[in-house]
Formats: sequence, structure tokens, C-alpha cells
Amino acid sequence: MTDIRRKPRHRRRRTAVAVSVPLALTAAGTFAYGTDLGLFGEDAQASASAATAAPAWATATADGFASVDALGQNGTYGGRDGRTVTVRTLADLEKYATAAEPYVIVVAATINMNPVGKEIKVASDKTIVGSGTSGQIVGGGFFLGTGVHNVIIRNLTIRDAYQGIWNDKDHDFDAIQMDGAHHVWIDHNDLRHMADGLIDVRKDSTNITVSWNKLSDNNKTFGIGWTTNVVTDITIHHNWFRETEQRNPSTDNAAHAHLYNNFLEDAAGTTIKSSYGNYSRGRTKMVLENSYFQGMNNPVTRDSTAAIVQKGNTFVATSGRNESGGTAFDPKAFYTYTLDKTADVPALLKAGVGPRPNIGTAATATTKAAAATTLTVAADGSGQYRTVQAAVNAVPANNPSRVVISVKPGTYREVVKVPSNKPHVTIQGSGSSRKDTVIVYGNAAGMTKPDGSGTYGTPGSATLSVQSDDSQVRNLTVTNDFDESKHQDIANQAVALLTQADRIVLDGVIVNGDQDTLELETAAKDKLGRVYVSNSYITGNVDFIFGRATVVVDKSVITLKKRWNGTSAGYVTAPSTPANRKGILINRSAITGDVTAGSFFLGRNWHPGGDTTVDPQATVRDTTLSAAVKSTPWTDMGGFSWKDDRFAEYRNTGAGAGTASTNRPHLTDTQATGQEVADWLGDWTPSA
Repeated sequence: MTDIRRKPRHRRRRTAVAVSVPLALTAAGTFAYGTDLGLFGEDAQASASAATAAPAWATATADGFASVDALGQNGTYGGRDGRTVTVRTLADLEKYATAAEPYVIVVAATINMNPVGKEIKVASDKTIVGSGTSGQIVGGGFFLGTGVHNVIIRNLTIRDAYQGIWNDKDHDFDAIQMDGAHHVWIDHNDLRHMADGLIDVRKDSTNITVSWNKLSDNNKTFGIGWTTNVVTDITIHHNWFRETEQRNPSTDNAAHAHLYNNFLEDAAGTTIKSSYGNYSRGRTKMVLENSYFQGMNNPVTRDSTAAIVQKGNTFVATSGRNESGGTAFDPKAFYTYTLDKTADVPALLKAGVGPRPNIGTAATATTKAAAATTLTVAADGSGQYRTVQAAVNAVPANNPSRVVISVKPGTYREVVKVPSNKPHVTIQGSGSSRKDTVIVYGNAAGMTKPDGSGTYGTPGSATLSVQSDDSQVRNLTVTNDFDESKHQDIANQAVALLTQADRIVLDGVIVNGDQDTLELETAAKDKLGRVYVSNSYITGNVDFIFGRATVVVDKSVITLKKRWNGTSAGYVTAPSTPANRKGILINRSAITGDVTAGSFFLGRNWHPGGDTTVDPQATVRDTTLSAAVKSTPWTDMGGFSWKDDRFAEYRNTGAGAGTASTNRPHLTDTQATGQEVADWLGDWTPSA
């Protein structure tokens, strides 16, 4: 490209979520490349060290309200700091669950409660997880009393305390009951057929997340409240309620109840009939998003004193009350989350809720390792290969499964290209920091190739080119160190990292350059090319995130640099999106840098070669903008008006944010629901 010159205690966001979510990016301007773990911060370093004492699945941490710092507890991570023990008897389960010290407790058998209805009194700092699908609790459950905190219950089947009385008022036999607990994550369980509730969140319990569970075959299913205080903060997402009569859930006097992507199903021809679905009672404030209701009676109800804000829900063959009203809250003021499309919810949950076969089993890590071939690179000769390109060359053509190229710390001065016939390649630095492993070169578009066959051109200048589908770059630095100040006589576009494929993951990387740092293309104009960039740093000054690919830059820091002559002026993005495709989405990130205030545009519209068929798109949302961003953040390019293309912001913050105007379009809340990460990535979910 050419350079055309409730209470305050809930208001603090969590600073880090394990090792998958960076430090709060509102503070991103205060650091350059962070700690040795970059964006991940000190909490993640603690997680990393704890991982040596527990398997990877045991270090998982909660999302939603359970992730929010409050009441002296920083998120919910269970027993990850303690020993991992495997239990097969009631005596051992009770011994470790009630202990004062932290434990990861793996339930590897069916455990029958004695007497029936017994609820083990779980102590703080525990992870209780089923081993695959074999962890089952029959005839009882768990109780979390006042002050108990930091508890994870995952991957279990808890069932069959039912005493033969449908509306049972004599037996308080719950699967999971909380009275005054906080920071609890209930995830991927199968809960059914109990004498009373499947989940009871009672008596000011708060900072609760309930996710990916199947709740079925029950009367009083999921109750929240039993208090006049308005304290409880709870997130309920991706749960399948099937053949449950009432309390689905019933939410009484909750300060903040966020329900999204749940599936409530009352199937025709069955004996259990729903009385009601989601119920907002008392002084509850509820946000209900992208949930799917099938056949439910009274699917959404509220008291006159309560609030329900509905967004994007689907109702099929429902009847009776379907209500909304009042003022609720913005969940993203507390934590980040991504909505799945409502139409996908039934199939997604039927396939994904409940215990997973490979969670809690020792075979998990072995299975993953066996699925991938690892090639090692070390400049000092201690690996299989001395250069990254040599390892790429060793990957067989059309390899059917993942090949990990593990690159030891060092500086590798080379040009690396992963060709299109070598998919499933991961290039990954093996050091503790992304700064330890550096791939660097200094070609530019206008430089003549060594063989005299012409100039490199912009794509040809890339230090690292990824042309194969399903490939990844992780935990390293990619730099183009071309010196513009010494070569103003040639075209000085100099790409650090180029992608020309679909389903590409760039995670935990630093991408350094000046003009055209990160080029994101597709294999051909009519081909789809999706790229997910996360937990990364991207630096540059002119059009340094650009191309026609469908791109999400998520939870990352974009650092603005001065030009070669010390001036401040530039453009963050330059999309050349084909019509009817998604372009560049910058989401939950920070744009910052040591440059002059009001000197950078968020982007401009690139029509390559005057192409009138493209429809460039860039959206910047939920992102912190420094004062460097212009008050009119978009501009024209090549004679095309940016206003004829697709540029928008949504809910940005910081000194560079501004109010909506004709020169600064903002998405409405309704429009924003169609511009989420899932809308960009479609049927692809990036994974390790």
C-alpha cells in the first residue's frame, strides 16, 4: 500500500483471568511490553507456577460474575494452588472437600450418599471435578455455607435424591445449595431428579457463575434469593433446561442477574409441563440475551418491582407471559463476554453441556500430545533444526494433523514462509516470554530482490508469511526492522507478518513494524480468510493493520509509533474488505502510544487499484482509545469517501473516545449485537 501523506464493591473489574485474559486494558497505556508474561500479569504468573502442581484443566478459572474481584477474593480459581487428589469413596470425598487447605478433587467413580439426602459441607478453595463422565454423586449433593468462597464444581453428574413426591416440601435434598457463599463456578454438570432444587443460590450468596450445565427432570429447579437484601450478582449462561417445571430460574432480589445463551425446552408429549421460565422477582435487575425458548409456558415473567431487559431472544411455540420492562445494567461494565447466535443455541448446547469425556482425566494431556508432532528449532544447534524455515520445510505436504514447531529462545534473522500445502502448523516460542524468541528481517516493498527479478512488493516483504489454513503463531515476536530513514528513495511498506489463509490464530505475539506491519489477506479475493488475534501487541504507524481478511483483534494492545522523521501521523487500519464480508474488528483492546495527541486516524478505506467492488469495514468497540486518536477518526483514501463504506465505533472509552456524529458513527445497541466476535468468526471457534 502507498502512503498517502449496588454497591461500590462490584464496580472494579477483575485485573486478570487466569492466563487467557489480559490485564484490564484501560491501563494499557502505562506499559510497553508488560512483564515477562506480557499482557498476562502477575496473577497469571501465579497460575503458571501452580500448573506444575495440577493438570491444565484444574487451573481453569471462571468467567462472568464469578470472575469479578469482590469481598477480598480475586476471581474464582478453586483449588488450583493445592494438591490434586483422586477419590472414589464417600469418605475420601468428604475428607478433602471439607478440609481447610486447597485441593483439586477428582471424582473417579459413582459415589452414593449415605444417608440419602446428605450434602457435603464444602470448604473454601476447592475444585471438585469429575473424571471424564465417570464422576457421579447419587442421592445427595453439596452445601456451601456462609463465607465459603472460591469453589469450582465441574464435570459431575449429581442425581437421584428424588423421594417420590413431586412438590416435595419435606426433603431439602439439593444437588448444590449455597447459603451466604461467594465466588462459586458451577460448570459442565448434569443435574437431575432431586427431591428439591438442582441449584439453590440463597441468603446473599454472590459472584456466582453457572455455565454449560444440563438441568432436567425436576420440579423446583434453580432458585435464587431467600433474602430481602439486594446483593446477589450472578451469571447464568449456556445451560440447557429440559423438562423442568418451575424456577428456571426464579430470581428474587438479585442486584445483577445476567442470563444469556440458555436453552429452555418443554418438549411436546412429555409428562413434565413448565409453569414458567425465567422469572425476575422482587427488586431483581435482569439482563436476558440471546436465549432460546422452545414450548415453554410463561417463558419470561417479572414482578412489577423487578426489571428485565430482553435482547435477541427467540421464542418458538411458547405461550402465556413474555414480559420485559424497567432498567437493568450493562454486564460489560463488570466483565467481558461473547454472545453466540441465538439460532445456534439449541444445537450448541445439546452437543456441549454436561460432563466432557476428557476433563479431569490423566489422559487429556497425553491425548493432546499424541495428536501433534513437535519439531524443535534452536539457533545453537541443540534442536532438530537451526532455522525456523528448515523446520517448516520438514513438514510433509498436506499433513493431516497439527505439527508444532517449537522455537527455543533466541533471535532468528530469516524470512519464514509456511506454504499453502502445509496446514495445521503452529510456530511457537518455547520461552517464558514472547520477547524471548524473535524472528526478524528487514525487507521492504521497494527493495530489489537478490536475483534481480524485480522488487519484493508489499506481501513479498514479509518476515513471516502464513499461507496455510488452520495455522497458528504463538508466544514470540515477529519484526520487520527495515530502516525507513535510510531508504526514502524506495517504497517503504515493510510487512512483519502476513496471513493468506483461513482460520489463523495469532496468540500472545508481538508484531513490530512501521508501515504495513500486519497484513491480513485471503488466498484469493473470492476466498474466506479469518484471523483471530488475541493477547498480543501490534506496533506501527501507517496502515499497519490492513487487508481484505475477516479479522478479530481481541484483548490486545495496539501501540502507535512516530514516523521515521519523528513526526506523529498515521492510520491504524486500512481494510479492503470484499462486499458482503466482515472486515476488521478491534474488540476489548487498547490503542495507545507515545505520539502527539490527535495525530492518528483509526482507519481509512483501501480500494486496491481503484477497485469499486470492495466495501471496506472496520469496527472498533469496547476499546480504550488514547488521546492520540483524532476526534474525526476515519478518513478517505484514493479518492473514495469513507462514508460510502463501513466504519463504526461502539462503547469505546478513554481520552480519544468521542460522542456519535455524522463524522463519528456509533453502532446502536441493536446493531452492536450483529458485530460481535462470533459474527466475525462464524462457524469457527479458535482453539489451542
